Amino acid sequence: MIVIVVEGESDRAAVETLGARLGLAMPPVVAVGGSKGARRAAQDLAGARLLGLVDAAERRDFERVLDAVFVCEPDLEGEFVRALGIHGVESLIAQQGELESFRRLQQQPAQRERTPEQQLARFFGGRSGNKRRYAELLASALPLERIPPPIAQLLSAF
Repeated sequence: MIVIVVEGESDRAAVETLGARLGLAMPPVVAVGGSKGARRAAQDLAGARLLGLVDAAERRDFERVLDAVFVCEPDLEGEFVRALGIHGVESLIAQQGELESFRRLQQQPAQRERTPEQQLARFFGGRSGNKRRYAELLASALPLERIPPPIAQLLSAF
């Protein structure tokens, strides 16, 4: 049996959305509540082949206990932003009626010197549920030929 282990619900939503769009028979995708949960998940899922998708900063937590690990640089949202481009992501935010909110965030003193990628990361993580919601929206909007490499490799590993 194969199980995909991911850090959080946004990662799970993205992987499941892309898997469904590709018509894949998906194995279970388990969100472990952060990289430190990988060890507990590996113990609970002993005997299964464990594939993981993790942010670069947390890769060691997954690599220590999973069979194969695919690493997002720097994280899942960063992979989507690169794949869609800043303009593509802003268009998606506009479709959600939140572009004005994002523009206000960009004008905050703490955000002015940050890159658009950093500002988008703050925007996605700034409201409860936003990160998961946007992970699903970004995965749905992404042209299938532009799936970020770590996610594409994960989805072809089972």
